[in-house]
Amino acid sequence: MTRLKLIASDLDGTLLLDGAQELNENTCTLIRKLTDAGILFTAASGRQYANLQRLFAPVKDEIAYICENGCLSFYRDECICFEQMDESLAHDLISAVSEKEGCEVLVSGKKTSWICPKDMSYYRHMKDVVHNHVTLTDDLHHIPEPYFKISLYQKGGLTDVSDWTERFSGRCNVSVGGTEWLDMMPAGVSKATAFSALLKKLDIRAEDTVVIGDNENDREILQAAGIPAAVRSARSDIKSICRYETDTVENLLEKLIDDPDFLFR
Repeated sequence: MTRLKLIASDLDGTLLLDGAQELNENTCTLIRKLTDAGILFTAASGRQYANLQRLFAPVKDEIAYICENGCLSFYRDECICFEQMDESLAHDLISAVSEKEGCEVLVSGKKTSWICPKDMSYYRHMKDVVHNHVTLTDDLHHIPEPYFKISLYQKGGLTDVSDWTERFSGRCNVSVGGTEWLDMMPAGVSKATAFSALLKKLDIRAEDTVVIGDNENDREILQAAGIPAAVRSARSDIKSICRYETDTVENLLEKLIDDPDFLFR
Protein backbone atom coordinates (compact mmCIF):
# COMPACT_ATOMS: atom_id res chain seq x y z
CA MET A 1 0.00 0.00 0.00
CA THR A 2 1.31 3.44 -0.92
CA ARG A 3 1.16 6.30 1.53
CA LEU A 4 0.33 8.90 -1.13
CA LYS A 5 -3.44 9.16 -1.56
CA LEU A 6 -4.00 12.52 -3.27
CA ILE A 7 -1.99 14.95 -5.37
CA ALA A 8 -3.36 18.44 -6.05
CA SER A 9 -1.99 20.90 -8.58
CA ASP A 10 -2.62 24.53 -9.30
CA LEU A 11 -3.27 25.30 -12.97
CA ASP A 12 -2.09 28.70 -14.23
CA GLY A 13 1.64 29.10 -13.76
CA THR A 14 1.99 25.55 -12.42
CA LEU A 15 0.44 22.87 -14.61
CA LEU A 16 -0.20 25.42 -17.37
CA LEU A 17 3.08 27.23 -18.01
CA ASP A 18 3.87 30.30 -20.10
CA GLY A 19 0.23 31.32 -20.54
CA ALA A 20 -0.88 27.95 -21.93
CA GLN A 21 -4.63 27.40 -22.06
CA GLU A 22 -4.59 23.66 -22.82
CA LEU A 23 -3.03 20.67 -21.06
CA ASN A 24 -0.04 18.85 -22.49
CA GLU A 25 -1.15 15.85 -24.52
CA ASN A 26 0.26 13.33 -22.02
CA THR A 27 -1.14 14.92 -18.84
CA CYS A 28 -4.40 12.96 -18.82
CA THR A 29 -2.50 9.72 -19.51
CA LEU A 30 -0.41 10.37 -16.39
CA ILE A 31 -3.56 11.14 -14.37
CA ARG A 32 -5.09 7.83 -15.45
CA LYS A 33 -1.97 6.00 -14.25
CA LEU A 34 -2.25 7.75 -10.89
CA THR A 35 -5.91 6.76 -10.67
CA ASP A 36 -5.02 3.14 -11.46
CA ALA A 37 -2.53 3.29 -8.58
CA GLY A 38 -5.24 4.50 -6.19
CA ILE A 39 -4.01 8.11 -6.11
CA LEU A 40 -6.62 10.84 -6.65
CA PHE A 41 -5.60 13.82 -8.79
CA THR A 42 -7.17 17.14 -7.84
CA ALA A 43 -7.20 20.31 -9.92
CA ALA A 44 -6.80 23.22 -7.48
CA SER A 45 -7.41 26.49 -9.28
CA GLY A 46 -8.93 29.92 -9.31
CA ARG A 47 -10.77 28.82 -12.46
CA GLN A 48 -14.44 27.91 -12.66
CA TYR A 49 -15.75 24.34 -12.53
CA ALA A 50 -16.97 24.34 -16.15
CA ASN A 51 -13.58 25.51 -17.38
CA LEU A 52 -11.73 22.82 -15.42
CA GLN A 53 -14.08 20.09 -16.63
CA ARG A 54 -13.40 21.17 -20.21
CA LEU A 55 -9.63 21.16 -19.67
CA PHE A 56 -9.66 17.69 -18.09
CA ALA A 57 -12.40 16.28 -20.37
CA PRO A 58 -10.80 12.83 -20.94
CA VAL A 59 -10.53 12.24 -17.17
CA LYS A 60 -13.12 14.68 -15.87
CA ASP A 61 -15.04 12.01 -13.93
CA GLU A 62 -11.87 10.52 -12.41
CA ILE A 63 -10.53 13.61 -10.61
CA ALA A 64 -11.59 16.06 -7.90
CA TYR A 65 -11.88 19.83 -8.29
CA ILE A 66 -11.02 22.77 -6.06
CA CYS A 67 -12.43 25.74 -7.94
CA GLU A 68 -12.58 29.52 -7.57
CA ASN A 69 -9.63 29.60 -5.12
CA GLY A 70 -11.42 27.34 -2.67
CA CYS A 71 -14.93 28.77 -2.76
CA LEU A 72 -16.16 25.60 -4.49
CA SER A 73 -15.08 21.97 -4.57
CA PHE A 74 -16.54 19.00 -6.43
CA TYR A 75 -16.03 15.26 -6.56
CA ARG A 76 -17.99 13.05 -8.94
CA ASP A 77 -20.14 16.10 -9.70
CA GLU A 78 -21.14 16.47 -6.04
CA CYS A 79 -20.58 19.92 -4.55
CA ILE A 80 -18.49 19.35 -1.43
CA CYS A 81 -17.85 22.97 -0.48
CA PHE A 82 -19.63 26.27 -1.23
CA GLU A 83 -18.39 29.44 0.48
CA GLN A 84 -20.82 32.34 0.06
CA MET A 85 -19.86 36.02 0.25
CA ASP A 86 -21.86 38.66 2.09
CA GLU A 87 -23.90 40.52 -0.51
CA SER A 88 -23.02 44.00 0.73
CA LEU A 89 -19.30 43.16 0.55
CA ALA A 90 -19.74 41.78 -2.97
CA HIS A 91 -21.44 45.03 -4.04
CA ASP A 92 -18.62 47.11 -2.52
CA LEU A 93 -16.00 45.06 -4.35
CA ILE A 94 -17.86 45.25 -7.66
CA SER A 95 -18.13 49.03 -7.35
CA ALA A 96 -14.46 49.41 -6.37
CA VAL A 97 -13.18 47.38 -9.33
CA SER A 98 -15.62 49.01 -11.76
CA GLU A 99 -14.39 52.46 -10.75
CA LYS A 100 -10.71 51.60 -11.29
CA GLU A 101 -9.49 52.69 -14.71
CA GLY A 102 -8.23 49.88 -16.93
CA CYS A 103 -9.75 47.14 -14.78
CA GLU A 104 -12.61 44.72 -15.41
CA VAL A 105 -14.80 42.82 -12.94
CA LEU A 106 -15.49 39.09 -12.98
CA VAL A 107 -18.23 37.78 -10.70
CA SER A 108 -18.01 34.02 -10.23
CA GLY A 109 -21.24 32.04 -10.26
CA LYS A 110 -21.54 28.34 -9.61
CA LYS A 111 -21.72 27.47 -13.31
CA THR A 112 -20.91 30.70 -15.13
CA SER A 113 -18.84 33.89 -14.96
CA TRP A 114 -20.88 37.08 -14.88
CA ILE A 115 -19.35 40.12 -16.58
CA CYS A 116 -20.37 43.60 -17.64
CA PRO A 117 -17.39 44.53 -19.83
CA LYS A 118 -16.12 48.05 -20.30
CA ASP A 119 -14.39 46.75 -23.43
CA MET A 120 -15.75 43.79 -25.43
CA SER A 121 -12.21 42.51 -25.92
CA TYR A 122 -12.44 41.38 -22.28
CA TYR A 123 -15.51 39.29 -23.11
CA ARG A 124 -13.74 37.74 -26.09
CA HIS A 125 -10.67 37.01 -23.93
CA MET A 126 -12.74 35.23 -21.28
CA LYS A 127 -14.85 33.33 -23.81
CA ASP A 128 -12.39 32.50 -26.60
CA VAL A 129 -8.97 32.45 -24.87
CA VAL A 130 -9.66 31.42 -21.27
CA HIS A 131 -12.69 29.40 -22.46
CA ASN A 132 -14.87 30.25 -19.47
CA HIS A 133 -18.61 29.82 -19.55
CA VAL A 134 -19.49 33.53 -19.60
CA THR A 135 -22.79 35.35 -19.14
CA LEU A 136 -23.17 39.03 -20.03
CA THR A 137 -25.25 41.27 -17.78
CA ASP A 138 -25.88 45.00 -17.57
CA ASP A 139 -25.95 44.94 -13.75
CA LEU A 140 -23.48 42.90 -11.70
CA HIS A 141 -25.18 44.09 -8.52
CA HIS A 142 -28.19 41.94 -9.37
CA ILE A 143 -27.39 38.42 -10.52
CA PRO A 144 -29.74 35.45 -9.98
CA GLU A 145 -27.45 33.51 -7.62
CA PRO A 146 -25.26 34.06 -4.53
CA TYR A 147 -21.88 35.77 -4.70
CA PHE A 148 -18.72 33.99 -3.59
CA LYS A 149 -15.70 35.30 -5.53
CA ILE A 150 -15.13 38.71 -7.10
CA SER A 151 -12.08 39.20 -9.32
CA LEU A 152 -10.22 42.13 -10.82
CA TYR A 153 -8.71 41.69 -14.28
CA GLN A 154 -6.03 44.13 -15.44
CA LYS A 155 -4.89 43.48 -18.98
CA GLY A 156 -1.13 43.64 -19.34
CA GLY A 157 -0.43 42.90 -15.68
CA LEU A 158 -1.38 44.00 -12.21
CA THR A 159 0.01 47.21 -10.75
CA ASP A 160 0.41 47.73 -6.98
CA VAL A 161 -2.32 45.75 -5.17
CA SER A 162 -1.48 46.78 -1.60
CA ASP A 163 -4.31 49.32 -1.57
CA TRP A 164 -6.84 46.50 -2.11
CA THR A 165 -5.47 44.50 0.81
CA GLU A 166 -5.54 47.57 3.05
CA ARG A 167 -8.97 48.75 1.93
CA PHE A 168 -10.70 45.40 2.44
CA SER A 169 -8.54 43.98 5.24
CA GLY A 170 -10.59 41.78 7.54
CA ARG A 171 -13.60 41.80 5.21
CA CYS A 172 -12.32 39.38 2.58
CA ASN A 173 -9.29 37.34 1.52
CA VAL A 174 -7.41 39.26 -1.20
CA SER A 175 -5.02 37.10 -3.22
CA VAL A 176 -2.99 37.47 -6.42
CA GLY A 177 -4.16 34.73 -8.76
CA GLY A 178 -1.86 35.42 -11.72
CA THR A 179 -0.08 38.22 -13.52
CA GLU A 180 -3.38 39.87 -14.52
CA TRP A 181 -5.76 38.66 -11.80
CA LEU A 182 -6.59 39.71 -8.24
CA ASP A 183 -9.15 37.52 -6.48
CA MET A 184 -11.33 38.42 -3.51
CA MET A 185 -12.93 35.58 -1.54
CA PRO A 186 -14.93 35.56 1.71
CA ALA A 187 -12.75 36.20 4.76
CA GLY A 188 -10.85 33.07 5.78
CA VAL A 189 -11.52 31.26 2.50
CA SER A 190 -8.66 29.91 0.39
CA LYS A 191 -7.85 26.78 -1.57
CA ALA A 192 -7.02 25.20 1.80
CA THR A 193 -10.69 25.58 2.83
CA ALA A 194 -11.92 23.37 0.00
CA PHE A 195 -8.89 21.08 0.36
CA SER A 196 -9.79 20.35 3.99
CA ALA A 197 -13.46 19.76 3.11
CA LEU A 198 -12.45 17.37 0.32
CA LEU A 199 -10.06 15.41 2.54
CA LYS A 200 -12.73 15.08 5.22
CA LYS A 201 -15.27 13.86 2.66
CA LEU A 202 -12.85 11.25 1.27
CA ASP A 203 -11.33 10.30 4.64
CA ILE A 204 -7.79 11.17 3.50
CA ARG A 205 -5.16 12.47 5.91
CA ALA A 206 -3.47 15.75 4.96
CA GLU A 207 -0.08 14.17 5.66
CA ASP A 208 -0.71 11.68 2.83
CA THR A 209 -1.02 14.38 0.16
CA VAL A 210 1.21 16.31 -2.23
CA VAL A 211 0.29 19.80 -3.44
CA ILE A 212 2.04 21.72 -6.23
CA GLY A 213 1.77 25.50 -6.67
CA ASP A 214 3.52 28.67 -7.74
CA ASN A 215 1.76 31.82 -6.52
CA GLU A 216 0.33 33.62 -3.51
CA ASN A 217 -3.10 32.02 -3.87
CA ASP A 218 -1.44 28.62 -3.32
CA ARG A 219 0.18 29.52 0.01
CA GLU A 220 -2.48 28.18 2.38
CA ILE A 221 -3.07 24.91 0.53
CA LEU A 222 0.69 24.29 0.31
CA GLN A 223 0.95 24.85 4.06
CA ALA A 224 -1.89 22.36 4.60
CA ALA A 225 -0.29 19.61 2.47
CA GLY A 226 1.80 16.70 3.64
CA ILE A 227 4.39 17.52 0.96
CA PRO A 228 4.27 21.06 -0.50
CA ALA A 229 6.00 21.32 -3.88
CA ALA A 230 6.69 24.22 -6.23
CA VAL A 231 7.46 24.51 -9.90
CA ARG A 232 10.81 26.08 -10.74
CA SER A 233 9.15 29.25 -12.05
CA ALA A 234 7.29 29.84 -8.76
CA ARG A 235 7.68 32.94 -6.63
CA SER A 236 10.71 32.72 -4.35
CA ASP A 237 8.59 33.15 -1.20
CA ILE A 238 6.40 30.24 -2.30
CA LYS A 239 9.45 28.07 -3.00
CA SER A 240 10.70 28.83 0.52
CA ILE A 241 7.73 27.02 2.11
CA CYS A 242 8.00 23.96 -0.15
CA ARG A 243 9.91 20.73 0.38
CA TYR A 244 10.34 19.83 -3.29
CA GLU A 245 10.87 21.67 -6.58
CA THR A 246 10.14 20.43 -10.10
CA ASP A 247 10.55 21.93 -13.54
CA THR A 248 7.11 20.69 -14.64
CA VAL A 249 4.17 19.03 -12.93
CA GLU A 250 4.28 16.20 -15.49
CA ASN A 251 7.84 15.31 -14.50
CA LEU A 252 6.82 15.04 -10.86
CA LEU A 253 3.76 12.94 -11.78
CA GLU A 254 5.99 10.52 -13.69
CA LYS A 255 8.26 10.14 -10.67
CA LEU A 256 5.28 9.56 -8.38
CA ILE A 257 3.90 6.91 -10.75
CA ASP A 258 7.25 5.10 -10.65
CA ASP A 259 7.63 5.50 -6.87
CA PRO A 260 4.56 7.01 -5.16
CA ASP A 261 6.22 7.43 -1.77
CA PHE A 262 9.65 8.81 -2.70
CA LEU A 263 8.80 12.26 -1.31
CA PHE A 264 7.88 10.83 2.09
CA ARG A 265 11.24 9.20 2.77
